[in-house]
Amino acid sequence: MDDSSDGGATAGGTKKKPSAAAAKGKATGKGKATSKAVPKAKESSLLKQKSPAEFFAENKNIAGFDNPGKSLYTTMRELVENALDSAESISELPDIEITIEEITKSKFNTMIGLVDRERVDEALYDDFESSKAREKRLAKEARFQETQAKNSALGKKVKDTPAARGKGRGEASFFRVTCKDNGRGMPHEDIPNMFGRVLSGTKYGLRQTRGKFGLGAKMALIWSKMSTGLPIDIKSSMKGQDYITFCRLDIDIHKNVPHIHLHEKRENNDHWHGAEIQVIIEGNWTTHRSRILHYMRQMAVITPYAQFLFRFLSDAAEKNLTIKFARRTDVMPPVPLLTKHHPSAVDLLLIKRLITDTTKPNLLQFLQHEFVNISKAHADRLIGEMGPDFSAKTTVNSLTSQQLVRIHQLFRQAKFDDPSGNCLSPAGEYNLRLGIIKELHPDLVATHASSPQVFEGHPFIVEAGVSIGGKDVKQGLNIFRFANRIPLLFEQGADVITRTALKRINWSIYKINQQQDKIGVFVSIVSTKIPFKGTGKEYIGDDITEIADAVKSALKQCCVQLKSKIVKKLQAREQQDRKRNSSRK
Repeated sequence: MDDSSDGGATAGGTKKKPSAAAAKGKATGKGKATSKAVPKAKESSLLKQKSPAEFFAENKNIAGFDNPGKSLYTTMRELVENALDSAESISELPDIEITIEEITKSKFNTMIGLVDRERVDEALYDDFESSKAREKRLAKEARFQETQAKNSALGKKVKDTPAARGKGRGEASFFRVTCKDNGRGMPHEDIPNMFGRVLSGTKYGLRQTRGKFGLGAKMALIWSKMSTGLPIDIKSSMKGQDYITFCRLDIDIHKNVPHIHLHEKRENNDHWHGAEIQVIIEGNWTTHRSRILHYMRQMAVITPYAQFLFRFLSDAAEKNLTIKFARRTDVMPPVPLLTKHHPSAVDLLLIKRLITDTTKPNLLQFLQHEFVNISKAHADRLIGEMGPDFSAKTTVNSLTSQQLVRIHQLFRQAKFDDPSGNCLSPAGEYNLRLGIIKELHPDLVATHASSPQVFEGHPFIVEAGVSIGGKDVKQGLNIFRFANRIPLLFEQGADVITRTALKRINWSIYKINQQQDKIGVFVSIVSTKIPFKGTGKEYIGDDITEIADAVKSALKQCCVQLKSKIVKKLQAREQQDRKRNSSRK
């Protein structure tokens, strides 16, 4: 017998008596518990959430903040469009001042209390150039200059000296962007949330709006937070208020709440009303200067009833710029109206939300009052078609998921009158023509506005203008695109307007030379829902037949008008030539 198998045996072979504590544990059953491993605590959940502000901060390209240059352009654009909306909402002729002030790195550091520091380790920096690399670059430049000198002596074309290209991003440039308007202003208590809480605002609802995402100045504040860390300054006063609200705030990205530095009321001795917004961001004026100026010029075309004063300020006096786009007319388009949804344009989720928000208790009233183009008689017919589980008195809050699906399916299959388009606010032929004449000074111009048409239950109107000749207009087609009365400057090639003008209009049959004439093509589309393509919402797709046909028709109408004018001019010229020739005989 192997005594070693007994755990209680001693080296001498005698058994060791169990201790009193062990015996007690064995008797009570607690001894076993002490031998078991302690269970591990539950692992924390891997599921995390992001606030709306975090999402847009991480995906800033969606809102047009791809890089510093585009961010400067988008910030300016958002502030200008907010200012226009604000003035138009109270039927005030817009008077808007935009200032972009360049801030040097040294000045920026002084603003934030950072002391400039001399470089110690030059090789650490991205723009460092070794002596060998410098010799190589200088030799290359010398060869280039020698070649150009020979070409010049031979009468050949001489190229400009290529600019030196840095490897990295180079020095950051900072800009103070200020926009002042004479609009509605904002309520004192609402300002922090209007600027410091993403996806909160006053423009939600079904109507024609300038904004693409509903972010407005909030995204500029997020970019400011990311690039400079500085807050935004807001001054605001509403009509009749004897005080001006001053608010300085930034945004808590993770919580999506405003962080208020200062929020106070100040005297309003001048009885001013409107808003003045100032934000300091990283940007690039050099790369996007032309885009910003093109935007301002095109905005002056589509809103000739507005006055814009644009300034660019810099320590380098030669870079300073002041441009005034004067008001040409006092005629303003009507304010776009809030409208109800068309039955064919709603989805299941929207139906559920409308039921949650409605004040109408039964199905008959709900159909009549929450949608356009459903009369009482039509609602009765729809309810009868839904089946025996539905009646006019069915309470909407009692509808089951299956019943909601039935309503949605019927909405997609039933016939409804098209929405009228009365809720839309196009620029108007008069304003479009004035804007073209004011900014381009063409020899000939023709305009046309379509009647309201419908795409997927949303009304839209196409306005078009075609001009011949003018100031600062290149030969060939010069295409100007507008959506809900704002210019579209990016991704032009894929846009329905560009493709229609290039491929679907036979300019020659209208006596217009597409290659040699200076042709301005202006198309403005307004709708309760612009069907943008791409994440940046910079163009309207060419795959929507209704819009493509409407654009083509509007441009052809303009061309017909121009052909008549061109033919008359040609006939008058021929008549003068005949008179001149007959007088010589």
